[in-house]
Amino acid sequence: MNLGVIGLGNMGAGMALSAARAGLPVWGYDPATRAQAVLEEAGVVLVGSIAELAAQVDVVVLSLPNSEIVEAVVLSEDGLLRHARPGQIVLDTSTADPASTLRIAQALQDSCLRFVDGPVSGGPKAAHAGAMTMLLGGEAADLQTLQPVLDALTGKCVHVGPVGAGHSAKLFNNLLCGINLIAAGEAIRVARAAGLDIEQILQGVNAGSGRSGVTEVNCPTWILNGAFDSGFTMQLMRKDLRLAAAMIEQSGASAPLAQEALRLWADSSASLDDAEDFNRIVDYVEPRQ
Repeated sequence: MNLGVIGLGNMGAGMALSAARAGLPVWGYDPATRAQAVLEEAGVVLVGSIAELAAQVDVVVLSLPNSEIVEAVVLSEDGLLRHARPGQIVLDTSTADPASTLRIAQALQDSCLRFVDGPVSGGPKAAHAGAMTMLLGGEAADLQTLQPVLDALTGKCVHVGPVGAGHSAKLFNNLLCGINLIAAGEAIRVARAAGLDIEQILQGVNAGSGRSGVTEVNCPTWILNGAFDSGFTMQLMRKDLRLAAAMIEQSGASAPLAQEALRLWADSSASLDDAEDFNRIVDYVEPRQ
């Protein structure tokens, strides 16, 4: 199975290297890649256009900054749809707007190009290790075809529904993570003010029903030790939370807790720069009126 990767930033380059290490022939395209030498040394063939890449591969992995770019790469005049060959599958690993994903799926409905959304978790380290978690939206038959690629790129995959469900699930995940970071930050401040040992308190929390991925992973790995080097920025998290806010609004469902957390994340931009690690939100204290 020949694999193409469009978008060779930290995540895309890591996936291309993992796939090459697993023995898959890999082509890559990104006019702005900074990892050219490393990729070429690993055997990744870098090409100068989407058309060149599409002519060589069975599966195209997208690792792109936002939905607008994904739509352009797939649907534009010189995009993947124009150069598609029968049986090709596009696997979009970007964290994207589910509404955009459904627009793409609709546009591809009568074409020979298949589409699966598979947003990922784990950051650049997991991408380089082939150990990401992927939430998959798409047809079961397409996922079966993708299995060699999934084996090369991921440590865990969860099929969450039809096309678009993967991106929705990722936004729910990041929304809950954002809420839990704010809650954990408040708990840490209260415990410190009470003179308690934070690490011991979190050990107790993690033995009970109040635990979360934030208290079990984020706190010891990036927060309590002051590292704040997860590789995921405030800018990226704010972008994902804006998408989650739009999803809530479109649904019409009541979500007051989520909306309050989203407000705090947005307001924090006055004191927490976009370049900061996203875990820094635990330090945000809303200014008193």
